[in-house]
Amino acid sequence: MKSLSPLYLAIVASLPLSAPMFSFAEEVDLSEKDVEVIEVRSLRQKLDQAGRLKDVIQKTEVLDALTIENKNALSLTAAINNEPGVNVSNECSMCGVKRIMLNGMKGEHTTILVDGLPTHTLISGFYAVDAIATTGVDRIEVARGAGASLIAPEAIGGTVNIITKEAYENGASFDFAKGSHDFTAMKGMATGISSDGKTGITFIGQYDKQDQEDHDDNGVSEAPFIENLSLTTFLTQDVFESSNVQLRISKVQSEIFGGPIIGDVVNSIGAAIAGYDGVASEQLFEDDDVRNQYIGKPWETTEWIDTSRDEAYVKFLTEMSDYTVAEFALSYANHLQDSFYEGIDYQAEDTMWYARAKFDMELTDKHFITFGADSRNEEMRSSTDALEAVEAYQSDAFDYETMGVFFQDTWTPTEDFEVAMAMRIDQVTADFVDPEKTGTEIDETFFAPRLDVRYFHSEQLTSRFSTGRGYRAPLSFFETDHGILDAELGYQIDIDSLEESISASYSLSYDTEALAVTASLAHSSVDNLASLEETDEGVPLLTQLDESASVTTYDITLGYNLTENLTVNIGLEKFDYDDAFKSSYAIAPVEERASIELQYEKDNLKVFWSTVWFGEKDLAEYGYEGYNKLNDPTSVKTLVGEAFSSSDIKVQYQVTEHTKLYAGVSNIFEQTQIDSGDTPLFYDANGGYDVAYIYGALHGREMYAGIEVKL
Repeated sequence: MKSLSPLYLAIVASLPLSAPMFSFAEEVDLSEKDVEVIEVRSLRQKLDQAGRLKDVIQKTEVLDALTIENKNALSLTAAINNEPGVNVSNECSMCGVKRIMLNGMKGEHTTILVDGLPTHTLISGFYAVDAIATTGVDRIEVARGAGASLIAPEAIGGTVNIITKEAYENGASFDFAKGSHDFTAMKGMATGISSDGKTGITFIGQYDKQDQEDHDDNGVSEAPFIENLSLTTFLTQDVFESSNVQLRISKVQSEIFGGPIIGDVVNSIGAAIAGYDGVASEQLFEDDDVRNQYIGKPWETTEWIDTSRDEAYVKFLTEMSDYTVAEFALSYANHLQDSFYEGIDYQAEDTMWYARAKFDMELTDKHFITFGADSRNEEMRSSTDALEAVEAYQSDAFDYETMGVFFQDTWTPTEDFEVAMAMRIDQVTADFVDPEKTGTEIDETFFAPRLDVRYFHSEQLTSRFSTGRGYRAPLSFFETDHGILDAELGYQIDIDSLEESISASYSLSYDTEALAVTASLAHSSVDNLASLEETDEGVPLLTQLDESASVTTYDITLGYNLTENLTVNIGLEKFDYDDAFKSSYAIAPVEERASIELQYEKDNLKVFWSTVWFGEKDLAEYGYEGYNKLNDPTSVKTLVGEAFSSSDIKVQYQVTEHTKLYAGVSNIFEQTQIDSGDTPLFYDANGGYDVAYIYGALHGREMYAGIEVKL
């Protein structure tokens, strides 16, 4: 991992940054009238909570700090995985690339926000997602469906909004944990406020790492080495009596290495990359069988990704009158990537600027409106020495610009009925800048309406309906394939339209003090869905499907307080993909899932248990085909992704007022695809080596213990 520059350390020390804070009681009073938030507290029990989410117009599920703590989640992906409608897909056994999927939509259809603002570039959703730290996170808001966010219409799967903790008091905390596979985590946070309460400052730092895992001992990892470092500072400052300024800056670094086992097949990461000579080995495995010992050159199965991301935003909030609040915001992100994929080098820099002006106004006691405008400008440039001379190679570098206006009216005709009507109009320009790609691929004006309805049948029973439209420019290309599939042949691009999605959902909730039950149904369809195909010459081609693709999801969650000390939560989910959607997936997604969570808490002791079950899948429906032995049709790999489960436990004890000890085990029974007898490594029908025959868990059992100190 690269060291932090002295300049950045100086900036961190001198320019703290802020989480969203708004100190005006008048706005809070107005906010409580408008849009409900469902907060998923311990064990995902859904509790209705009054409060308006400024940038979200549909009901939003929220993971609070307690839920994150129970999961021992260090990253965003670990925190939200297996929550209702959420699946974090592991799409490579070498690099461990993660995709956050909402309501069965693809990972690239999810937009990540920080404090309601875009601070992630289009390629940030592929790597360094595991580096998004949970230290200093107050809550994570998940809004599912196209157009779910008024300010993120490109999130056709939905949005994940990370809310930073505010400084309410002077204090500090430190957490240290160690575990198996050289798991190490260090988390720290310090907060301070001025004597008059107008200035708040927070410093956040997190470092974590985990070693490779090789469950079949063949010298090739199924889970990579990962090392992450995240530093964040934020400042909030009240200005006069009616305005507030927030400033936030963050630095994220991540290094991932997968493939040859360090200390066994190769001495170091540097040695694996430096050993590249461009000459392929006669055999990669003993007897050409991926289940046997790896005997090829280390670089031939090496995947290394080093990313560095800078994020910053500034917000100015001002109360213009008793009925109007204005917000002006500017955010910036710079994503740098250096990588090596089995002999193919790839470098990229993606820079994004986003600006927004937004106004909230109470027209009457029945109408609350939000309106404004925003713009986004993103430039991504990439290079690869290995492919520049390949005739069929087209660069994935692009320019992306949007300018939009938006309007929303929240109408409450009665106490039992609420309607939120929103619309956006965006001018979208997307251009691949490779010299062979003349002209502008996408230049469209897009209209994105959304409707949300909530009706209280009684104090306990509530219906909610949402429908909306959204878009996405399918620009990410190299990382969609991330250098594995026939990379030496080059790449081709055939994109000329925005992906367009329409979604609708309905939920019925029953809530009492002891019991909370919610049943939901959602349907999403996508036109012009991006898909990775091949030309007649076998060259990977990023193109778009002619037919519409759709997915329908069903889920029911039940939370019940069995006793004063014991809570149980149960979830059942089913995802139904049509054939078009199935054809676009590189990795078979979750089709059926069931979960149970138990939390026992008494005095200073807390015990948390969770089990998640995943149903069987027909891999042939997703285009799986592979062989364990080179050019041996009798060694065909399974086409049945067997059902499996994963169980975790965490025990926590409050030793003193300031000190807490904890220990836990993840994947207690070590149910992995590899331990069930099937490696993710394979040869395709043409004799090509690949590493993504994935349908089950790749991470094995992990034991850990830690201590947390709060001052």
